Amino acid sequence: MRQELGYKEKSGQFTKFGQWYADRVQDTQYRDAPWCDMFIAWAADKAGISQYVGQFAWTPSHAAWFMRQGAWTQKPEPGALVFFDWRGGKSYKGIDHVGIVESVKGSKIHTIEANVDGIWLKRKTRETDKVVGYGVPRLVKATADQPVEIRLTERPFVPASRSGSGSPLDFLGTPPALLTAMVLMTVVLSLRFSGRRRGTHRRFTWPWNAPTHPHPSATPPSVKKPPVAKAPPSENARVKAPPSENARVKAPSSENVRAKPHATPAPAPRPARPRVPVGSATTAARNPTPTRRKPYELD
Repeated sequence: MRQELGYKEKSGQFTKFGQWYADRVQDTQYRDAPWCDMFIAWAADKAGISQYVGQFAWTPSHAAWFMRQGAWTQKPEPGALVFFDWRGGKSYKGIDHVGIVESVKGSKIHTIEANVDGIWLKRKTRETDKVVGYGVPRLVKATADQPVEIRLTERPFVPASRSGSGSPLDFLGTPPALLTAMVLMTVVLSLRFSGRRRGTHRRFTWPWNAPTHPHPSATPPSVKKPPVAKAPPSENARVKAPPSENARVKAPSSENVRAKPHATPAPAPRPARPRVPVGSATTAARNPTPTRRKPYELD
């Protein structure tokens, strides 16, 4: 690095450091770009410490990389990278220049910087009022060189893989099983409290379900007559009464019965008559046979 002190950029802001970086990232725009950070990337590559220093061309990204590595500090030390904001800001987003701390004396730092005073690679003595922070490659290296066992503890907890086929009951604790149980429970509760199970809905019979004002031409629904208790048959009930004139009266037709809105109550059953032997005196007295007069007989 010190062998390059006094290097001066060529016309058009071309530098060998920019050419090296452009070839590395396969982008020609870096051949004539500001080269303070590309010089540090070139020097780290020559020294074989790129993994601890980083390779950047944009200074805010380089500072953010040190922050992610846990190697960002406000205390200068030899070998650290110093990041400047010429406007005096303290955010890494405003960084616009970087150099290497060569030594620290009192409140001042002695640096090696590229692209200073317009075109030079040279030593500088700086105050710290424009310094945003320091990136320390030593801290990056210390973190990277930690034993694997220690670095693995910093990773999120990963459950150990289970060996063997396992038990079929292991499925009960999986998310699909829990989701299935929740769906089944929801269905059971909805059927229990919905009140729409089969057989619970009853319909009342007529006249509650009949229309309030039936149409005149509509035929009223048929009404089932209540069953009439029949008396047990007896020997006396087998005797049929003789036909009479009153019995010849015909029953009202079915048409007249249909016209009535309400059913006529059924007549009460008649008491059975006792059986009387034919020719007895009681029968003759009850049904006297009139004596037919002859036309030629005189009173």
